[in-house]
Amino acid sequence: MAASIVVMGVAGSGKSSLGAAVAADAGLPLVEGDDFHPPGNRQKMSAGVPLSDADRVDWLATLGEQLRTHRDGLVLTCSALKRAYRDTLRAACPGLRFVFLDISRDDAQRRVAGRGAAHFFSTDLVDSQLATLESPVGEPHVLRVGALAPLADQRREVSTWLQKA
Repeated sequence: MAASIVVMGVAGSGKSSLGAAVAADAGLPLVEGDDFHPPGNRQKMSAGVPLSDADRVDWLATLGEQLRTHRDGLVLTCSALKRAYRDTLRAACPGLRFVFLDISRDDAQRRVAGRGAAHFFSTDLVDSQLATLESPVGEPHVLRVGALAPLADQRREVSTWLQKA
């Protein structure tokens, strides 16, 4: 199986933008994890209700299946907030790499608020996500990237890291 990469972090960290750039650079398909949330999860998040571990079980299983079926690799955007969530994804795809977009609360809040009403994610959930986040720094195959760095700099950093891996 080719290398797959998860671009992770809390809402507003820039997962979709960096994920699309990394996928283009690596010639891999992009899978947006949010596209696989069931309607009940989306309704909860729109209402500002945090998802529980139980809410995420089927979603993570579906994302794991995406990783398994893309044998030539893919770039997946997914919050992957807890070690247990990342381990579920790792079990589906040995050697999985994670790019962690690190962002402050204030910057994440500002970015989420700037999305407007068209996005399903409520700004009320940023604090919940930050409280849930178990930093992946120090775990195997993880690169920490500053979420506020210019996208071009983030791309270079990820590309260099992937070439060394």
